[in-house]
Amino acid sequence: MELKNYTEVPVFLLLGLSEKPGIQPVLFTLFLSLYLVTIFGNMLIILAILTDSHLHTPMYLFLSNLSFSDICFTSTTVPKMLLNIQTQNKAITYAGCITQMYFFTVFGLWDNLLLTVMAYDRFVAICHPLHYPVLMNSRLCAQLLLLTWLLSVLGALPESLTALRLSFCAVVEIPHYFCELPEILKLACSDTFINSIVLYTVTGVMGFFPLAGILFSYSQIVASILQISTKGGKYKAFSTCGSHLSVVCLFYGTCLGVYFSSTWTHTSWTGVFSSVFYTVVTPMMNPFIYSLRNRDMKRALGILLCGMQSDRKNSLQA
Repeated sequence: MELKNYTEVPVFLLLGLSEKPGIQPVLFTLFLSLYLVTIFGNMLIILAILTDSHLHTPMYLFLSNLSFSDICFTSTTVPKMLLNIQTQNKAITYAGCITQMYFFTVFGLWDNLLLTVMAYDRFVAICHPLHYPVLMNSRLCAQLLLLTWLLSVLGALPESLTALRLSFCAVVEIPHYFCELPEILKLACSDTFINSIVLYTVTGVMGFFPLAGILFSYSQIVASILQISTKGGKYKAFSTCGSHLSVVCLFYGTCLGVYFSSTWTHTSWTGVFSSVFYTVVTPMMNPFIYSLRNRDMKRALGILLCGMQSDRKNSLQA
């Protein structure tokens, strides 16, 4: 009987960041630490916003959703990598690979769209402060959150659905620690022209328009700040959007770094290590950026931590 060189249900092997056995414990410890810091930091942000009534505003509502998205975004890739290292098993099922790729795209798009909505919120707060309570009402905030979620879920579908039509060799070795679509397309045995068109179209649309919205919002914000006569007024106005601007620069800076590294270099491992920054480092840094640069957030976190510490003491005494 003649053996086929491809199959509809292949075995995917995630090669990870390194194949050297001696480095695996180091990688496991490092990424477990980063993952725990990411989960703990973002959970603190969410709890601080939920428990402090002073933070029940549109800006912090969007921030809590960004923290939740960061937790989910990191959780789509890091736990599987840690499991593979611990069990010394690099395999991931076909369904698992497609599922991971889909949810990775969903939460990546949601991060992107939430940053756009937060930029619009800062634009209204600084450029139209008197109309801010009316314009950014609770109904509009709920609609914006629902819209970002729907666009993320629907925007990730074309890439995942077209990936289902691909044929692969019996054993597919992915030089990555998660199932990233560009890497999957390189290893397909069938024609990937349609998949490439869908990939570039979705990336272009979901990348260009949110970034254009952010740039437009900040162009108007800068113009409004420059019209403020006092130096203190300018600093106060800029401080309200400084944390968000830092996160935007970190998010888009790492994403563009991955894009250019994969475009100008021919080593796939360069892109793999670059991916670490926007899949692990950026979600981990967001809580620190908002807590260190935001006085209200630092106050809320202090109250939350003090309350947690007192509850622990009471439980121990009881």
